[in-house]
Amino acid sequence: MTNKLNGKEIMNDITSKRYSYRQAIAQAVVLASEDETIQSVLEKRVPKGDVFEFARASGLLAIKKTSDLIPDCHPLPIEQATIDYTVDGRQIIVKVQVSTIYKTGVEVEAMHGASVVALTLYDMLKPIDKELEISHIKLLSKSGGKSDFDSGFYGHLRVAVVVCSDRVTAGVYEDTAGKVIIEKLAVHGIEVGEYIVTPDDLDGIRRIAERFSSAGVDLLLFTGGTGLSARDVTPDAIKPLLDREIPGIMEAARAYGQQRTPFSMLSRGVAGFIGKMFVMTLPGSKKGVSETMDALFPQVLHVFDL
Repeated sequence: MTNKLNGKEIMNDITSKRYSYRQAIAQAVVLASEDETIQSVLEKRVPKGDVFEFARASGLLAIKKTSDLIPDCHPLPIEQATIDYTVDGRQIIVKVQVSTIYKTGVEVEAMHGASVVALTLYDMLKPIDKELEISHIKLLSKSGGKSDFDSGFYGHLRVAVVVCSDRVTAGVYEDTAGKVIIEKLAVHGIEVGEYIVTPDDLDGIRRIAERFSSAGVDLLLFTGGTGLSARDVTPDAIKPLLDREIPGIMEAARAYGQQRTPFSMLSRGVAGFIGKMFVMTLPGSKKGVSETMDALFPQVLHVFDL
């Protein structure tokens, strides 16, 4: 995928994406015109050599060199690649599986590998079969990435967003972080029912959390007050109320943020359940809360499936 900026093509921006396990399987079919062609392959009588092993080697090279030849493909680590063959009548069916742990998928790498394997088979077999055909180059499956975790069935959740900020409450600044949360939730089909602003007051924040819990809110997101200043008290207000803390959630958010700024480790956000209400305390800056939402959603919504 490309975007245009000032009339120039640029690679799709994947800096906000997370590392995840991704896999793709592709195929290509080489059709021989005679049974003797297939027999020569199986019995290793092709003059140019072992057709399957030569083609397998070329396919592995093609997989690793995809970004060198397809301009919009990002360079990425190939963690695993396999190339298998199935002979069905006069058809040689090539299946290529590629896996990685990265921020973007490997479907083009798998299809490129299948294509080059098929071309290598064609090149090696053409001296003995002038009517070879290559067909059915296609993606069979892919997995990994955000789409695997976003079921889209969370529109029923009752959600509230609370902005904790003395200056926003006083009208000194306009809230941007809370609005980012609302926009990011909307992408996943989630509508925010209540959106309020409150000062950085420990008791006041605690009362708000207790009120929303009693009202049956499913998801409560706080933004602001997770830093180290004397008025940053949101985690201090919420953590004692948690019946079950989930440390891994904010550990994941801080790890994601640390790749972008060395100050992410200073965030003190917490997450967990108050009764049946899921609560998270997010950073107060627009950039910080945006990155945290990117790091956690939609996969964090799995807590409601459990």
